[in-house]
Amino acid sequence: MAKELATTQERNVTDKVLSRVKDLEVKKELRVPVNYSAENALKSAYLILSETVDKDKKPVLQSCSEVSIANSLLDMVIQGLSPVKKQCYFIPYGGKLQLSRSYLGTVEVTKRLKNVKNVIANCIFENDLFDYELDLETGYKKITKHEQKFENIDPAKITGAYAIVVMEDGPNYVEIMNINQIKKSWNQGAAKGNSGAHNNFADEMAKKTVINRACKMFANTSDDSDLLIGAFNNSDEKTYDEKDLVENAEFEVKEEIKENANSKAIDIEETHLVDAEPIKESKGQIKTDGPGF
Repeated sequence: MAKELATTQERNVTDKVLSRVKDLEVKKELRVPVNYSAENALKSAYLILSETVDKDKKPVLQSCSEVSIANSLLDMVIQGLSPVKKQCYFIPYGGKLQLSRSYLGTVEVTKRLKNVKNVIANCIFENDLFDYELDLETGYKKITKHEQKFENIDPAKITGAYAIVVMEDGPNYVEIMNINQIKKSWNQGAAKGNSGAHNNFADEMAKKTVINRACKMFANTSDDSDLLIGAFNNSDEKTYDEKDLVENAEFEVKEEIKENANSKAIDIEETHLVDAEPIKESKGQIKTDGPGF
């Protein structure tokens, strides 16, 4: 009986989301990526949710409202994200389910925006020759020099990092952060920049930080679909005081290193996200300026 009820609940929620997606597509308000299957993504997400519990060890499918579950799944599909690829996570809080987009998901969504070709980042190390200029007409930054010797590469000697949203045509969007800015961003997170990922992969975490800032700024100044940008902001990574987001960050770093090195897959033990107390602003709002990486 319980299995039948779960199957019925899954069908009800996923059918509602799929119906909404098709309606948005008919109205030409939504462009789902060609290689993205909304139905498969929803099934995968539901399987993950069926094994996810909140801080009271209750299944989130029981403790979270159906409306919040449906909205989280819809935001996932609108952005073309895959929970299996760790592009997003589901966070239960206050009886509602919230979608949190990962760094990998942020890059994927940004590449879906109009005229975007790629998103890349590099670290600046001590003794690198680095310079940039400001275009006084557009306000955009332009990197004019970055010369880096192999022996300069040292995660303990990072002086900054930059991210470039590479455009199909027109000027690229560039974001640059010095190490003090990067560390201040890390301090916003639960680990305060002292997680295993920050200590062992400081260069990769610095690149993530500047990419997240670049993508967020670019997305909110683009002329793309309000629906997509709305979903992008809804699932912008928030600051939660719980260990699993830190573990997720470490997973993402290892996945990127694995992909760049074209090496054998790294087995990472799955963890369930738990409910968490958010850090609040003075007006009682949850902070939304990122998890500190």
